[in-house]
Amino acid sequence: MELKTFLKLFREFPQIDQTAKVLSRPNSHIHWKGHVGSSRSISAIAVAEQTPGHHVFILNDKEEAAYFLNDLEGIYPEDKRILFYPSSCQVPYQFEEIDNANVVHRAEILERVASGFNTWIVTYPEALFEKVITKKELERHTLKIGTGDYLSIDFVNEVLFEYNFKRTDFVTEPGEFSVRGGILDVFSFSNDNPYRIEFFGDEVESIRSFDVDTQLSTETIKKITIIPNMENKMMEEKRISFLKYIASKTIVFHKNEDLLYQGIDKLFNQAEDIFNKLAGEIKQSNPNELFCSSQLIKKELEDYTKVQLINTSVDSDINFNTQPQPSFNKQFNLLIDNLNTNTEKGFKNYIFCSSQQQEQRFHDIF
Repeated sequence: MELKTFLKLFREFPQIDQTAKVLSRPNSHIHWKGHVGSSRSISAIAVAEQTPGHHVFILNDKEEAAYFLNDLEGIYPEDKRILFYPSSCQVPYQFEEIDNANVVHRAEILERVASGFNTWIVTYPEALFEKVITKKELERHTLKIGTGDYLSIDFVNEVLFEYNFKRTDFVTEPGEFSVRGGILDVFSFSNDNPYRIEFFGDEVESIRSFDVDTQLSTETIKKITIIPNMENKMMEEKRISFLKYIASKTIVFHKNEDLLYQGIDKLFNQAEDIFNKLAGEIKQSNPNELFCSSQLIKKELEDYTKVQLINTSVDSDINFNTQPQPSFNKQFNLLIDNLNTNTEKGFKNYIFCSSQQQEQRFHDIF
């Protein structure tokens, strides 16, 4: 049985249907309990399949978020709805240590959300701590190019300089572009690979993405968007929280609100300390302009439909009653006894294997 088939069976659980009905009411809050291991992520994605709009999964830290993301991608590999929203830097105001790869991921998600593309976003406190520019500012700082468009290379060149892109001989990382005759290479902050745009006079003849190392084309594209580094904290544009940026109909799954607020408080206090030490050296924006406080996050979470993933009492409780797998210590007679006991109790047993060899081994044993 494939995981997708299992997920289809899982969606028939009454707890999933009950959750979906509660979440259909605006600003409803629900509490899940009784999850073990990956059952929490399977339940979440089963509900997400039945409820339209954006879904944001807030885990306690980056490691937990990575495990949760791995579960989702294991069920739906290559699904473009599944996105990881990371932080762009580890220490507030240490902008020289910004991770370009994470900046790309954040910009891609902002673009997806602004375009109305439904998403399943996995994140953690450090990522939500950083504010983002508004949709209006994102639109103003987005250059859209499509095949058949009429615009000169000189015009694109000027726009890229305004976006603080750097002109180089060859592009190797986001924020760079190069011009050779009628060919423009540009590495947008909204895509994992750079674009190669070929002009015939002032007409865009073709657009392709290409691999930096091999210079070989990876995909032919009709329309692209070029976005500068939206995490550049030196920009003076107005910023808002990511929760404010996404649609109000978004469903938020969160592991532990108290840990979320504690993590945000710790980061905000650190930002204030660094800002006070930097005062007078280099002009910096106030922490309230660049980062979110726990009070802001708490206030904005109140406007969302939420599923809480820990065992505390809230508006509504749904118990999934999952239990950890018993330890058999390679004693297959114990495994067989357990399966038989489950069958006698009216349960149906499913055994998941990571490979065909493992499946054949279980078949031979039984």
